[in-house]
Amino acid sequence: MLPQLFARRYLFSAQSRSVVNLIAGLSVVAVAMPVAAMIILLSVFNGFERLIHSTCSAFDAELTVTPREGRTFAVAEIDTVALARMPEVAALSFVLEQSALLQHDGRQAIATVRGVDDGYEAVLDWRNTVEAGDGAVRIGDFERMVIGQSMAAQLGIRSLAEADVDAYAVRRGAVPSLLPSANYTRRTVPVGGVFVLDLESEQRYVLVSLRLARRLFNYPDRASALLLRMTEGVDPDRMKKTVAEVVGDGFELRNRHELRASFYRIMTYEKWGIFFISLLVLVIASFSVVGALTMLIIEKRGDIETLRALGADNRLVRAIFRAEGLSICAIGAGIGLLIGVAATLVQQHFGLIEIPADSFLTKSYPVEFRFGDLLAVIAAFAAVAFLLSDATTRNLIKKPGAQRLADAIPVHE
Repeated sequence: MLPQLFARRYLFSAQSRSVVNLIAGLSVVAVAMPVAAMIILLSVFNGFERLIHSTCSAFDAELTVTPREGRTFAVAEIDTVALARMPEVAALSFVLEQSALLQHDGRQAIATVRGVDDGYEAVLDWRNTVEAGDGAVRIGDFERMVIGQSMAAQLGIRSLAEADVDAYAVRRGAVPSLLPSANYTRRTVPVGGVFVLDLESEQRYVLVSLRLARRLFNYPDRASALLLRMTEGVDPDRMKKTVAEVVGDGFELRNRHELRASFYRIMTYEKWGIFFISLLVLVIASFSVVGALTMLIIEKRGDIETLRALGADNRLVRAIFRAEGLSICAIGAGIGLLIGVAATLVQQHFGLIEIPADSFLTKSYPVEFRFGDLLAVIAAFAAVAFLLSDATTRNLIKKPGAQRLADAIPVHE
């Protein structure tokens, strides 16, 4: 307690106002700004990660069942009745997915056509992404197509009233012919809706009914994946083993993160890269505390000799000035954490800072405050503050005392 008492007096006492206190105040500001920046940067990164995750969830189910060999499987190979009876499974849907050539008004584009059944909307909530028209891929016997906004622009579709798209797929099992049309299956489908998501999804996916996809790709009674949605509160990872026992060894189960494992791995690396770069900036800014401690030790050399005369050893003297350095760092970190957390929460709930782009998925910068990031920043800076304060006091306060430092560094009275 004695070192902390001396440290508080040197830092806050009204009788100890000097240039050293001004330098200490500047050190507090120098520490607070990088700490606040670290919290804000990590929260912004979390916000973009959550935004990207929400866009991926429009096409990636909580659990996806795919064949281990081949691209498709017979629907009868999976006991859907047993899966539907499981209380943890809320909904399931078969999809058939394959590449096709789209053509409209002389323009062409390659897309991944996903055929979906009637249970698709119960598995994936993607209707809120449809900005024009509606998301129905079939009305009775009338087939429709839902495409992305970027794909619509690429095909030159400006109005849904006259938006018929020709879809071409390679005819399976057909004998090669000199006539190009004989090698392809063609279906003309009107566009019934346009969805808005990220650029990759808009340029990649086209949704049609499962019945139309089977006719287009000549895959009767087959599917490329079974999508599952768990009951609210059920962890998909914990259900993987149970579902795997039902579907059998011929199928592979993956969650959303496993479907895009490389993408999420890169996102994690980028986040921690930002963390360590920000920490390096914080370390450099923390060297101002070293200067403040050095000036304070020089100014208090008389007090050091008085303490030694009263029986204080090196450990006590070093502990006093180490506590002084830690106090400066703690005040600066506290102010920085307060600024960073407050700015993050304000942006998260009110979105005051907007993105100057009309075509982006959100109007304001997405941020998400996470308590784990706060703990990581506190732990990292606490280690830096202790190491710098301890190294400074050990280097400047040596036996037989601080008088050697006072003789080495001239001070003008």
